[in-house]
Amino acid sequence: MLSSSFSLLSDQSLLAILLGGDVAQQLAGVPLSEIFEVQPTSESAVCEARYLAQPVVHAAKELFGRALRERLQCGSALTSPQIVKDYLASRIGNLPHEVFVVLLLDTQNRLIHYEELFRGTLHQTSVYPREVVKCALAYNAASAIFAHNHPSGVTEPSGADEHLTDSLKQALGLVGVKVLDHVIVAGDATMSFAERSLL
Repeated sequence: MLSSSFSLLSDQSLLAILLGGDVAQQLAGVPLSEIFEVQPTSESAVCEARYLAQPVVHAAKELFGRALRERLQCGSALTSPQIVKDYLASRIGNLPHEVFVVLLLDTQNRLIHYEELFRGTLHQTSVYPREVVKCALAYNAASAIFAHNHPSGVTEPSGADEHLTDSLKQALGLVGVKVLDHVIVAGDATMSFAERSLL
């Protein structure tokens, strides 16, 4: 498969495909995290190259996010935890404020509905279990995946995050809706409660 062959290419080769050889050459040795985050640097040549790369990088990231959203349209089966995490990162990873979202699934783990239920500030969002239960019942969901973002860039769950997850799990359990995961998103990084055995 063509996509798997790309995993064998070096960072420099991939940058050359994406940005062109001249820009990729100017960016040689610059960490990918800096290129994609467009962080400032003191080297003028690298600054210039990064400025040229910025629209292309953002366009590529946006297209990747759109491809994930197409793949996870309503009716799509969620067959891979990584697809779900990438999808959530593309939707809420770079927001400047916290949001709490829910993915509602049917008995075959197909996506029924994506909803941003609550929006907060830079540091917190108030989440009300009653509203989450109402949303799940409205769409006749069999299971749910929660997600929220940390604009601070740290994916570690707080004690409040763990308490909220327990409260939501209990509330939804009363109406027969299973909680499959709670994902914390910070930029492109994610943390899964299920993978950490926190559910």
